[in-house]
Amino acid sequence: MAEFIKIYEENPNPKEIAKVVKVLKAGGLIIYPTDTVYGLGCDINNVKALERVARIKNVKLEKSNFSFICEDLSNLSDYVKQIDTSTFKILKRALPGPYTFILPGAKSLPHPFKKKKTVGIRVPNNSIAIEIVKHLGNPIISTSIHDDDEVLEYTTDPELIYEKWKDIVDLVIDAGYGDNHASTVIDLSEGDPIIVREGKGSLEIF
Repeated sequence: MAEFIKIYEENPNPKEIAKVVKVLKAGGLIIYPTDTVYGLGCDINNVKALERVARIKNVKLEKSNFSFICEDLSNLSDYVKQIDTSTFKILKRALPGPYTFILPGAKSLPHPFKKKKTVGIRVPNNSIAIEIVKHLGNPIISTSIHDDDEVLEYTTDPELIYEKWKDIVDLVIDAGYGDNHASTVIDLSEGDPIIVREGKGSLEIF
């Protein structure tokens, strides 16, 4: 059964963050807060964990559209082909924030994503997510958790999330109520921005 731990966003407790990182390093799956909805994630470099997430989401790993949660834009080049100045300016303006940017994938992507032409990059404005990635030393993948009905209701109450997911994942973080608006998804892989999904992030970043 999954661990259920309380972490406060104002001042994430390093001991609790270390527990989360330990679970990720051991190939565990976590549910954690972002600046939008709660996400399901694992270490980007752990193929077995990635496969577990793909099975839960009922997709083939190599065809999955998981986002990469990064600490900041500094190690973007590990996952993204070189981007032009105007694209970088948009990223700088918008991040950290409630956006997912689709960018051209680099040749150095982790093995399961090698054939992906594009990747979704997130730098959430949430200190818990950022601390986890910082202490892990590399991104985690992220996919949102919705309720089963197709209305795509996002579960915002950590206790309800825990009830539903406690036998599926290894750790659930309770950081208080989450949001029920997903991130705004913007495709920058072809140059001009294409709005794929309008979510929480304002479109006034262009």
